Amino acid sequence: MARPLSAALVSEAAAYLAGRVRRTPLEDSPALSKLLGAPVRLKLESMQVTGSFKIRGAYFRLAQLSAAERAAGVVTCSAGNHGKAVAYVAREAGVRAAVYVPSSVDEAKHKAILELGAEVIKSTSASYDETEAWAMEEAAKAGRPFISAFDDEFIMAGNGGSLAVETVADAPAARTFVLPIGGGGLGAGFAYYVKENLEDSTVIGVQHEGCPALKLSLERGRCVRRMPGIETVAGGVEGGLGEKPFEILKSRVDRVALVSEAEILQATRWMLDAHQMLIEPSAAVVIAACLSGEVGNLSSPAVVVLSGRNVALSTIQRVLRGA
Repeated sequence: MARPLSAALVSEAAAYLAGRVRRTPLEDSPALSKLLGAPVRLKLESMQVTGSFKIRGAYFRLAQLSAAERAAGVVTCSAGNHGKAVAYVAREAGVRAAVYVPSSVDEAKHKAILELGAEVIKSTSASYDETEAWAMEEAAKAGRPFISAFDDEFIMAGNGGSLAVETVADAPAARTFVLPIGGGGLGAGFAYYVKENLEDSTVIGVQHEGCPALKLSLERGRCVRRMPGIETVAGGVEGGLGEKPFEILKSRVDRVALVSEAEILQATRWMLDAHQMLIEPSAAVVIAACLSGEVGNLSSPAVVVLSGRNVALSTIQRVLRGA
């Protein structure tokens, strides 16, 4: 079933998802535009079905299941948003889903996955990478397909590729794109499309400074698949990089910006104050990079991708306390 990431696959994903997911809006950010020296628009995937961009990849990937795979049911690992998206699509398709989550999973995401009817298995480890390894072992033992959150061409085409198609069409003047990077599925699909279609584009990936898998991979010339677990409210950007996303990103990401935990918390509060909009801390990493100066001054109109809004009340309270 595997197919390489290509323009044809991205187009197929975009066509399949039309009418199944929301065409999320772009919102001008006057404050960021002034700060960065160029027009900045926010791509509000935080308003997407299930509260994040992950529904794009989940829909497209599960559409590829064979009859035997559908009967067996799927297994996945998730910090929350991918699991919620897989649970949503699986329920719609009548497919059993088991979602393995780290012990540090956000309470709101954990509850949402359960409410969508999936089986949720919580790891004793807070590490995404350790939890994923366990989930893959259990899937293999059970003979059930494992649905990667990022290391899969269909996921990359759906999550990042279809999002890029939509963004470029709705913001044709944009040439700089600021993206959160966790396992790399969104970044790889997005960077592939814009670099194929906009020769003068700039792609900036943003990571947590405590878990800079992409930056380390670029420096070492090989994919850093596993990273030590860190304590963070931004669980969506914790963990290592996927091998397949790295093969795409290594020649298509222009630079990597790193942000701290404190900067992520401050950026989440800034979005509430400046845009009256609640986003999850994993999404706020891109805002943090803009506010901290890590993105730098921009020479062209930019789109900053806000990846999700799913966050527990306890996390919001921590954000507001600033600790």
